Amino acid sequence: MPEPMDHSENMPRPGPAEPVAPATAPPADLPGATAGEGGTAAPETGDLVVDAALRDLAAVDDADLDATLVAGESVHRTLTSRLSDLGT
Repeated sequence: MPEPMDHSENMPRPGPAEPVAPATAPPADLPGATAGEGGTAAPETGDLVVDAALRDLAAVDDADLDATLVAGESVHRTLTSRLSDLGT
């Protein structure tokens, strides 16, 4: 029976974790993005209904989790509806 190979030298070593930058929205000056009231940028898709839902989500205050969840669920419903329209 062959001996198992030792791959431990290729494994990462434990150590201090590198700091991770917080996720941020793209700057509003990027093509296809518009700034919302909440300070985040909403991408523009060219679909008026989807763009409106994304702007509503971007306009929510980032510190208000309940409002963010409601707006996110609304975007999800809008996207689901628009995608189901494509299948017909």
